[in-house]
This record gives sequence, structure tokens and C-alpha cells, in this order.
Amino acid sequence: MGKTTAVTVKVKLLSADAKMPTRARVGDVAFDLYSAADVDLAPGEHSAVPTGIAVEIPEGYEGQVRPRSGLAVEHGVTVLNTPGTIDSGYRGEVKTIIINLGSEPFHIDKGMRISQLAIRPVPDVNLVESKDLSGTERGSWGFGSTGVS
Repeated sequence: MGKTTAVTVKVKLLSADAKMPTRARVGDVAFDLYSAADVDLAPGEHSAVPTGIAVEIPEGYEGQVRPRSGLAVEHGVTVLNTPGTIDSGYRGEVKTIIINLGSEPFHIDKGMRISQLAIRPVPDVNLVESKDLSGTERGSWGFGSTGVS
């Protein structure tokens, strides 16, 4: 598979505490986002944690705010609305809705990597009302029909 066309996303730092999103390694699919504030989360508590940045995502693309696997596995801390969607027209501060599903309080330090930002293409979709849908092998079999194992 060949290399895809590069997409430029402008990033505006909104405060002195803001950090530019970074990739850990060349080829990584997402950029680390950093907290612009100190935040304490009790078990079960959630908060919209500021990143101190705003982005200009080109039309035809979206931003996805995703959890960091290390925070999830080590502390039970994750992104509540995974993935959080950033529409191309949004110019406000990017925030990450973090929830502490762990059993211990969790402290987010200003400057800590809290989530990841992935930029993905979005097709132009037209929804059309229809009285009939084509048949498939699965048909209308229920949600979660393949089981958990």
C-alpha cells in the first residue's frame, strides 16, 4: 500500500500551558494530546479536561479524540465518549472527557498526555428514506448477536 496524501491541520495554542500535539513515533496514527490544567478525579468521576488548543480540520475530515491505552490499563482512566468527534467546522478549545473507572483517585498533571487525536476522512453521505432494505445473511438479528467470546 502506498503513502497517502498529507493533510494539513492548523493548531492554535490558546494558553501558555498548551502543548502542541505530538506523535511518539513516525507512522503512528494519532497525536498525543496534553492536559492544560491540573485535574483530580475521584473513582467514578469525569471531567472535560482542557488541552489548551483549537484546531482547523479541513472539510471532508474529522478529528477523533481517543483514549491512551496506558492510562486505561494501568489506572482504569479512559475517554468517556470514545471516540470524541471534532467536526471540521469547530474552532473552540479541544477538551477530552476523561472518566476514572479505577478504584483509586487519579491526578492529571498539567502537561500530562491524556488522550490521542486522529484525523480521518469522512465521506459525503446522503441519507435517503426507504420503505425497503436489501436482504443480508444476518438480516435483523439483534445487537451483539455474535456473542462475547
